[in-house]
Amino acid sequence: MNHNHDHNHDDHQHDHEPKPHDHGHSHHHHHHVAPENITRAFVIGIILNFAFVIAETITGFISNSLALLTDAGHNLSDVASLGLVLIATKLAKRKATENYTYGYQKTTILVALSNAVFLLIAVGAIGYEAVQRMIHPEPIQGNIISIIAGIGIVINTATALLFLKDKDHDINSRGAYIHMAADAVVSAGVVIAGIVMFYTNYFWIDAVISVFIIVVIISSTWGLLKDSLRMSLDGVPAGIQSNAILKYLYSLEGVIEVHDLHIWAMSTTETALTVHLIIPDKNTDDAFLTKIKHKLAHDFQVAHSTIQIEKNVAGADCDQRC
Repeated sequence: MNHNHDHNHDDHQHDHEPKPHDHGHSHHHHHHVAPENITRAFVIGIILNFAFVIAETITGFISNSLALLTDAGHNLSDVASLGLVLIATKLAKRKATENYTYGYQKTTILVALSNAVFLLIAVGAIGYEAVQRMIHPEPIQGNIISIIAGIGIVINTATALLFLKDKDHDINSRGAYIHMAADAVVSAGVVIAGIVMFYTNYFWIDAVISVFIIVVIISSTWGLLKDSLRMSLDGVPAGIQSNAILKYLYSLEGVIEVHDLHIWAMSTTETALTVHLIIPDKNTDDAFLTKIKHKLAHDFQVAHSTIQIEKNVAGADCDQRC
């Protein structure tokens, strides 16, 4: 089997795949989110929200409000998830090692998955407590609740805006944005409930608001759970069109067969691709491979592509997982 070599090395040593065959590598960084932007947003978000969790918890105990304590628990899980993302973002920047040839970029995907799972577990505990409160409502100081939740609207909205810019490029930024925006909506609900309870003494509304919070959390977390699970299983990341990529590869001059096309997420912001192209009649060179990789990076958001050229049609049957 004839191989056409292309080694397109640059200064980035952190993501060299093992090379059983001859590969063409490309390292384009045009579509990445700047990690320092993410880091700054997460640090500010953690400080703001942790201060708010403390205020909510104290007030929740004083005013005997499950809605406030529920929201404090939810906000604490958000703080923990922001912290985990921050750690993963730092790890992702570490250089590859002999045993971790891709580096530690995938920790960002594991964190996204674990955050979604943690939130859903927390929801179960809140739901149980809310049902108990509906059966046995307890007196609550609605005015205090409204004031604290009002502060919550401001803090959650401000934090959500920190992630607005990066939310379409990074699943962890999107997760943070969704959770903070949902928290702002929840806080608005708690404000209304506090005012109603203050004037009517309908204390069961507190538990109803807790259920409302649960619904918001589940609906905002479900998409995150699906996307992070898909990335964990090396599925094609959401937003990457594998059929369009396949069509493009078949449209290349001289290509009669495309096989062993694999597209997967290396991290929450970077996508990799490997493929074998059968080109029997054309002598391909570095420029041909560079053009393909440039197109994959710019039009299809695939930053790391490894392309193997084969002359022999029989190679398409590839017995071993090549």
